[in-house]
Amino acid sequence: MSINIDRGRAADSLSLMPLIDVVFLLLVFFLVASRFAQEDRQLPVALPNATAAMPMTMQPRELTVNVSLDGSYVVHGETLELEQLQQALRQAVADNPLQQRVLIRADRRAEFQLVVNVMDLCNQAGVVEYRVATLPGAGGG
Repeated sequence: MSINIDRGRAADSLSLMPLIDVVFLLLVFFLVASRFAQEDRQLPVALPNATAAMPMTMQPRELTVNVSLDGSYVVHGETLELEQLQQALRQAVADNPLQQRVLIRADRRAEFQLVVNVMDLCNQAGVVEYRVATLPGAGGG
């Protein structure tokens, strides 16, 4: 007994448009998501130099706090007041209680008190590990 299957009709009924739409939407989603992850590290901040700076081998789960020359604090592209920064740090610790890290990127010409303010807020919020970003090299300038 032989069964005749009309392959032409089966191929006509299979539409690839929904699959193409889904793949395109996933591509756009991942492109947009990866763009936001890099924006925090691309703000125009002149980092100070350090002789013992080590390159990062992997990207840790951390919150980046940028301190600009004019004394403003920027987190996720949003300028925050000191009280708002404190709330953001507390929320980050609540979301990730044992592993929350903070990277402080301060302009080298900014007052050091602004960096100390962020360190103090990290301690108050219960951040276990925070770092100050520097560039490799000797001396300031």
